[in-house]
Amino acid sequence: MNQRVVTILGATGSIGLNTLDVVRRHPQRFSVYALTAGTRAEELAQLCREFRPQVAVMADSGAAKRLETLLADLPETRVLAGEQGLCEVAASSESDTVMAAIVGAAGLAPTLSAVRAGKRVLLANKEALVMSGQLFMDAVAESGAELLPIDSEHNAIFQCMPPSQVRNPHGAGITRILLTASGGPFRTMSADRLQHVTPAQACAHPNWSMGRKISVDSATLMNKGLELIEACWLFNTTPEFVDVHVHPESIIHSMVEYADGSVLAQLGSPDMRTPIANGLAWPERIDAGVAPLDLFSIGRFHFERPDTDRFPCLRLAADAFAEGGTSPAVLNAANEIAVAAFLEGRLPFTRIPVIIEQTLASTESVPARSFETIFAKDAEARARAREHIALVAV
Repeated sequence: MNQRVVTILGATGSIGLNTLDVVRRHPQRFSVYALTAGTRAEELAQLCREFRPQVAVMADSGAAKRLETLLADLPETRVLAGEQGLCEVAASSESDTVMAAIVGAAGLAPTLSAVRAGKRVLLANKEALVMSGQLFMDAVAESGAELLPIDSEHNAIFQCMPPSQVRNPHGAGITRILLTASGGPFRTMSADRLQHVTPAQACAHPNWSMGRKISVDSATLMNKGLELIEACWLFNTTPEFVDVHVHPESIIHSMVEYADGSVLAQLGSPDMRTPIANGLAWPERIDAGVAPLDLFSIGRFHFERPDTDRFPCLRLAADAFAEGGTSPAVLNAANEIAVAAFLEGRLPFTRIPVIIEQTLASTESVPARSFETIFAKDAEARARAREHIALVAV
């Protein structure tokens, strides 16, 4: 058994900490080369003391200086800063596996560096693929990187397909992908009440433990919209072959329908350590520390159609994918800015999709022929989204 050497981009976030928990359980299988974080120097210092990485990277230069001070007695761990440091450890030949778990557009450059280096890339940063789509998948093909999905839904789809047919599902007799959604904390809330929800309410997901940004995305259904786009790129399909099913129990993580009428589903407790362990050990199976699923206590499953009137973000995402070009990058940028404004108390919850739609309408979509074009449109969309938010009085 060869030991895999892992770099974790976003080590102090929910995915990063769950990845380290799986690594901790299998010291003979996995070791850590590098850990990265944004601003949480104290938290990363604690992780460095336990896992002793060769390199630690802070995206924030001030936080990197704090980390250097905190690790002054740990000279074996070199401290780097900024996007350059993130890309350096992502591409380093010292590791063979990269967990891409930086939230948002900030994760694109280091994730792309890992792809170009031909690594096994465990993709938890859906925004990277949403933004760059075909360019990203072309880079995977050119480098020979091994791209494994870690989002619970995409990992479930991956597990329900023949491994050799992941990029050719229709050739494998697959007729439909059934992408599940929990529906978030406001699934049954009236449109009137949605206007007054707070960030604390939006971040209180009924099933999953997630970061604040992803929790808000789940509440607006934008998370499912981004996952719809991600699924189309990962599995080489289009939105008309992907049906979103709201499944409040979050036990069936997604399903794949075949031409003979069979539907294969992947079930599990709502615990991210399951897909993480699947990606780390693929094609083997290892203990993830997850309790066995007790179907008797669950009793029954429920399914609903998504309500795109109350939660229009799912429709906006499908429209952006259909528009093509830089529209998905604009969608993602506008969403990140709008969600941040909501979390800061500067924007009502129900205005998030309004800001996204206004930004899409005011930002010209152009062919996404280069990453430079995508980054430029990302910056333009963020500026326009801020302009639209400035006109809204909370």
